[in-house]
Amino acid sequence: MTTGYSTIIDKYYPAGTRLRDIYMAHCRSVADEAIAIARRKSLPLSVEDIEAAAMLHDIGIYATDAPSIECHGKEPYIRHGIIGGALLREEGVSEEWARVAERHTGAGLTAEEIRIQGLPLPVRDFLPESLLERLICYADKFFSKSGDMRRKPFDGVLRSMERFGPETADRFLSLHAQFA
Repeated sequence: MTTGYSTIIDKYYPAGTRLRDIYMAHCRSVADEAIAIARRKSLPLSVEDIEAAAMLHDIGIYATDAPSIECHGKEPYIRHGIIGGALLREEGVSEEWARVAERHTGAGLTAEEIRIQGLPLPVRDFLPESLLERLICYADKFFSKSGDMRRKPFDGVLRSMERFGPETADRFLSLHAQFA
């Protein structure tokens, strides 16, 4: 890695902005959750990799149009993962961290879901595959970037996943079986 994750965050999320406050609170919660899970389950991942991947997983949100969380870009929010993955590759970080950013949306997305729903994404699978990708994807589901930002209960997360269809809910339940 050519630069630390905090340097990248500082570059895209200037200190003293509401967007940075939202970003940091969310990503810190995801990182803490993922680290706690990894320790509890004795996962063969380094705390440093978990923390960096979690702190960078949403790096692409600044470029999206999501004013409720202070994002005033032009891209649809659903694209934040691929934007983040591309940005992290340009920044020279670990490919695994870039894939975490790219594949964490929802409980992952299949090419078929993208095609059927007409989502503004390349028609290919964006499913978390590695242990790190799956862990960050799972931990992320429990924390919003809006509202009180407190940890959501499992039932609330599952209901949220069910709104996107049974396949999404099943993928989330698979992550839950692995990490709960």
